Amino acid sequence: MITLTERAAAELRSMLESRGASPETGLRLAVRRGGCAGWQYEMGFGTAEAGDVTVEAHGARVIVAGDSVDRLRGCEIDFSDALSDSGFKIHNPNAARSCGCGTSFETADEPPGANAVADGEACGS
Repeated sequence: MITLTERAAAELRSMLESRGASPETGLRLAVRRGGCAGWQYEMGFGTAEAGDVTVEAHGARVIVAGDSVDRLRGCEIDFSDALSDSGFKIHNPNAARSCGCGTSFETADEPPGANAVADGEACGS
């Protein structure tokens, strides 16, 4: 389903521990319509809901929204602590094309531009 690197798991465990999170809490990951290319990642902390898929690796938990499983299948989640680009990084084999700023993507089974946002909208919307 999804793999979590040891570096990402260590950071996730640290974040959750510093917040006093319950053992059921993990990194919630979903894909929602938005951005220049049509799909954007949504991340936050939470617990599993009906239909979600939970992945446990290196002592950390990732919860994938049930309606996002197909678009996230085969992903690797890593963590970068680079000065200018720190945070969780998603390497998604289903993302065939990305927008210029890299915050949204299209999948290979969709024609280019099929999910383009309406005029006036952009990544981060």
